[in-house]
Amino acid sequence: MAPSSDQSKATDKGKGKAADGQAEENKKGKDGQAQVNGKDDDKIDSPEELSEEDQQLKNELDMLVERLSESDASLYKPALEAMKTSIKTSTSSMTAVPKPLKFLRPHYEPMMKLYEDWPEGDDKASLADVLSVIGMTFSDEDRQDTLKYRLLSSTEDIGSWGHEYVRHLALEIGEVYGKRVTADEPVKDLIDLAMILVPLFLKSNAEADAVDLMSELEIIEELPKFVDENTYSRVCLYLVSMVNLLTYPDNEQFLRTAHDIYQSYNQHAQAMVIAIRLNDFDLITADLESTSDPTLKKQLAFLIGRQKICLLADREDGLEKDTQEIEEALGNIKLSEYFKILGKELNVLEPKTTEDIYKSHLESSRVAGMTNLDSARHNLAAAFVNAFVNAGFGNDKMMLVEQDKESWVWKTKDEGMMSTVASLGTLLMWDVENGLDKIDKYTYAEEPQIQAGAMLAIGIMNSGVRIDSDPALALLGDSDKLEHKNPLVRTASIMGLGLSYAGSQKDDLLEFLLPIVTNSSQDMQISAMAALSCGLIFVGSGNPEISEAFVTLLMDEDRKTQLTDKWTRFLALGLGLLFFGRQEEVDVVLEALKAVDHPMARPSSVLAQICAWAGTGAVLKIQELLHICNEHIEDSEEKKGDELLQAYAVLGIALVAMGEDVGQEMVLRHFGHLMHYGEANIRRAVPLAMGLISPSNPQMKVYDTLSRYSHDNDNDVAINAIFAMGLLGAGTNNARLAQLLRQLASYYHRDQESLFMVRIAQGLLHMGKGTLSLNPFHTDRQILSRVSTAGLLAVLVAMIDAKQFITSSSHYLLYFLVTAMHPRFLVTLDEDLKPLTVNVRVGQAVDVVGQAGRPKTITGWQTQSTPVLLAYGERAELEDEEYISLSSTLEGLVILRKNPDWEDGK
Repeated sequence: MAPSSDQSKATDKGKGKAADGQAEENKKGKDGQAQVNGKDDDKIDSPEELSEEDQQLKNELDMLVERLSESDASLYKPALEAMKTSIKTSTSSMTAVPKPLKFLRPHYEPMMKLYEDWPEGDDKASLADVLSVIGMTFSDEDRQDTLKYRLLSSTEDIGSWGHEYVRHLALEIGEVYGKRVTADEPVKDLIDLAMILVPLFLKSNAEADAVDLMSELEIIEELPKFVDENTYSRVCLYLVSMVNLLTYPDNEQFLRTAHDIYQSYNQHAQAMVIAIRLNDFDLITADLESTSDPTLKKQLAFLIGRQKICLLADREDGLEKDTQEIEEALGNIKLSEYFKILGKELNVLEPKTTEDIYKSHLESSRVAGMTNLDSARHNLAAAFVNAFVNAGFGNDKMMLVEQDKESWVWKTKDEGMMSTVASLGTLLMWDVENGLDKIDKYTYAEEPQIQAGAMLAIGIMNSGVRIDSDPALALLGDSDKLEHKNPLVRTASIMGLGLSYAGSQKDDLLEFLLPIVTNSSQDMQISAMAALSCGLIFVGSGNPEISEAFVTLLMDEDRKTQLTDKWTRFLALGLGLLFFGRQEEVDVVLEALKAVDHPMARPSSVLAQICAWAGTGAVLKIQELLHICNEHIEDSEEKKGDELLQAYAVLGIALVAMGEDVGQEMVLRHFGHLMHYGEANIRRAVPLAMGLISPSNPQMKVYDTLSRYSHDNDNDVAINAIFAMGLLGAGTNNARLAQLLRQLASYYHRDQESLFMVRIAQGLLHMGKGTLSLNPFHTDRQILSRVSTAGLLAVLVAMIDAKQFITSSSHYLLYFLVTAMHPRFLVTLDEDLKPLTVNVRVGQAVDVVGQAGRPKTITGWQTQSTPVLLAYGERAELEDEEYISLSSTLEGLVILRKNPDWEDGK
């Protein structure tokens, strides 16, 4: 290789020399391997070949460094300026270190010594500036030189050093901050420097870096100072998308920061979505009052109504039109009307019969007749199927037909009559005005089962609807019903109150329900149902009065034997629901439960824990629950409690992970392992958990697995897998699932319990003729509905022992699903709340967080005219700008306002 003195010659000469050197090596080598080795040795031994231009730059920089070490101080400033200019003007590819930094790197140590020796002054600060930039090239974890010298230099324009430098600096700030906090040292200088970097990030569309830096330094509440109208939307989008990955209380801090930013830029709908996510009633009320625009208020009221939050105040009669419409929107009064408009548009108002769903002619001919036996059990299944399929449409060919009015009720017996009459509530869902008349005649029936059914029907029909006159409270809170001699009537009235007022946090109801819970002479079934209704009504409120009463009851020595009853699980669930989504706040109850010496204490605490962390995606909680599933149960009297404990843990894994996509993927894998290696009690819960993780979202990988489990040797596993298939496809009319369920109907034609569950699953699959959803996430999957999840959870807790509840005599518990039923529609309205037909594009939602420019938010879209159905994961956009949407997402009931700048033909 040529000596270094020849390096300044032209590049091609250099190449020639290299080739000669290679030829020399090749003579030595006898085979190809030697040639390769020769080449490598050559590279290692020699300095890099430089072009003439590069050599010149190197010489210049060497000379500048030399000047800094001379005694003439007047040379320092120009030398440093020249160095800085050279670094700032160098262009380089993204992957390579800029040439000036490369050539200055060998001089780093001597320049550091110079810095130590120089006296304080501008030159010293300027040198620190240069050293800070060169420090980037050393990726030693222990030395954060870039930051060290940046803090020693003058904080001149940091941005001029380029984006990569700013990012490197932010990284080191985070590392040093962590060390200093641990050592309890001051961090003010780091925070001051970060405040200079944040605007630089925001200016260059690196909002993720800005938010991450502020999050690391725990100063996220300072963010609103730095955003402007060009950056706030991207910043908030990133803030909100981070929430699932954060722990408490940071997740709440992020949401509140995003809320404040949205509110300050008058994005009232987005601010309201976050206030609802925070479940902060004061904030929700303040947001509703913060706008004087009555139309916008109606839109916000629709959002609040969708979450079933009750903000109705006692008002005088004779309200102004706008105020009345806001009240109606808050109370979901017109939901039934808008739902029927959708049905009319989609041409599905014609009632469907059970045979339309079963399609018995497609079942194998050998068993087709057998699956349709006219037995009380078969007729009961038909009543459920009819109720689910025609839900909300207010007409059918079985219960609401004029001739021979009570025919179908008499085809069932005992509790079956109750569930059959209660199915009226599902058919007339949300339509309280017309529905009360149709249910009325059943309330006077002699048979207590029919009376009970009527009470439950009233509760179902009122679910989620708030009317000033409170008909449900008047009818169900009547002491004749709550103290009726027949336990079924009492149970139905209590359950009806829970369904009617779920999420309303209405204090008046406590005087009816709490005494029933605490009364030790009551049957456990009645006490537990009252507890569950309290949990539903006060879901997520953390109400101390109720939680104290529940814990005291669990500690009551006199009721110890009573608490081993199968119904106790609903008492525990009621307690858990009070702390739904409250995260750390549940710890008080968990501590209290540790003192309870009873087999049901641990399962109760796990149930409370999973409710508290529902939908958060908290990885540590999922790990804790997996540990519980790993425990081996010894045969003892506590066995039942431990079996339930593990079953709840399995459900909890799904419940915690359901809010976060990556977590869902991971959890589905865990379920596979639990099915292989778990005990029988764990295996029974796994299909239910799979249904819970994606209700009304039929993913092929999930239903194929469930289809396998539906033929399991353990009949309990099979029954739960069948129900989970119904849950997975609820309201989607998924053709593949429909076919799998028809095959199961043939397969289980001799097994009454399994066949009953197949029918229920078929009813759920075609729920609302394909227009309803059970998915508790809404508003572009941003908000988790507490009321919906509570209802799903109540059914799944019963399904853990399906043969003791659902497939025996407590099938009416299935009606808890009503809290989660909601139209999966987009209905656009004008400012007078009349339906307005516009064209929208409907496609798969795309995650645009942190993407550059203005990316498309949907893909694979089709243009349709409203009202339209939205499947899981779909998003809608207006086709043109003729109207402005008052809601941040096109989902549910959306008010459109004419765009004043719009001109036809443009």
